[in-house]
Amino acid sequence: MVDLQNAPWAFNQMQGTKIVDASHDQDTTDLHKCVVYISDFFDLQISNLCIVVVGALGGHEIGNINVLYRFSTIRIILLNDDCLIQLLPRSHHHEIHIKPSILGPHCGLVPVGMPSTNTTTTGGLQWDLNNTKMEFGGLISTSNIAKGQIVTVHSDTDLIWTISIRKT
Repeated sequence: MVDLQNAPWAFNQMQGTKIVDASHDQDTTDLHKCVVYISDFFDLQISNLCIVVVGALGGHEIGNINVLYRFSTIRIILLNDDCLIQLLPRSHHHEIHIKPSILGPHCGLVPVGMPSTNTTTTGGLQWDLNNTKMEFGGLISTSNIAKGQIVTVHSDTDLIWTISIRKT
């Protein structure tokens, strides 16, 4: 028999937190289930919803990056004590504002889902890309440096953006 008094979520439940048991679904990750649950409360067509997931790295990175890709219309940020990861959807011009006292300088861009075909272009990086093809098994930009407070990115494919968080 399960001791519900000592379950990991028991304290939160006693504080009034709604507990949703989705353990029957083993085909999706916990983050996937959370995003589905949250999206039920917002009209994603008009919402500026941003989901920040703290502690999202350290064992479940690939599954969580898959959630970024599967829910590319929702801004989801994966945050850990030393880095931030988010999806930059394809065919958008992205302007990333960086507060150097908190973020950087180390950063990277990695195509997800499919290769970028000679159209990834950046500005504001130590080693900018100019209509560059990126793909697994080829070039990926994992060891770059943000030079200033604004980085621009344009690509024909979804990219994972990662940037270091400064220790204070």
